[in-house]
Amino acid sequence: MIDTNLTINTDLAHEILTGFIKTEVMRTGLSRAVIGLSGGIDSALSCVLAVEALGKDNVLAVRMPYKASSKDSLDHAQLLIDQLGIPSKTIEITDMVEPLFKLDPEMSNMRKGNIMARERMIVLYDQSEVFKGLVIGTSNKTEILLGYSTLYGDSASAMNPIGDLYKTQVRQLSRAMNIPSPIVDKAPSADLWLGQTDEKELGFTYEEVDKLLYLLIDQRYSPQEAMEAGF
Repeated sequence: MIDTNLTINTDLAHEILTGFIKTEVMRTGLSRAVIGLSGGIDSALSCVLAVEALGKDNVLAVRMPYKASSKDSLDHAQLLIDQLGIPSKTIEITDMVEPLFKLDPEMSNMRKGNIMARERMIVLYDQSEVFKGLVIGTSNKTEILLGYSTLYGDSASAMNPIGDLYKTQVRQLSRAMNIPSPIVDKAPSADLWLGQTDEKELGFTYEEVDKLLYLLIDQRYSPQEAMEAGF
């Protein structure tokens, strides 16, 4: 029987990840963290873990909307900010990126999305200097293995606490840590353009690809063995 069970011990995962964040931040001589809060599940989980590791006054959440960003994304980020009682800032990036967009009227959504991701990285690292905190990454293992991120954009961070959790496992831990259901249950989206969702862009579901990646990476299946297993 093929083992594609991605269930994790959420209590143990919580203990390991909060300990990791606290240790890695403290070893730099700092005690604070900065995180870009998009309103999605990955940044929400990373934020909650950071707050539990460092304390609510030591985590700055930064919302960085573009003019076409979903209102739900902003609302969901604010929902978590209010629930945690953490300091926050909202820094609009539209005026920062539009001059680049105007240089090429034929610019694709992909290029625009990459520019926005890199602009957000600039904002986060600038705010980390002001707040004196490390930038916390929000990429999960599935995204990392697929290369589904922007180099020097959302992939840039001082540490990435959920980087060894598949998207399926991010959902498990998020539910266990009482992250608001509107965040956990909505379709994953980088919110880079109107109507964009991860699974529509990728062409498959996270549940499907997580099982395949688990076989290839964790169980060391060869591509041929994975195909024979039904993938």
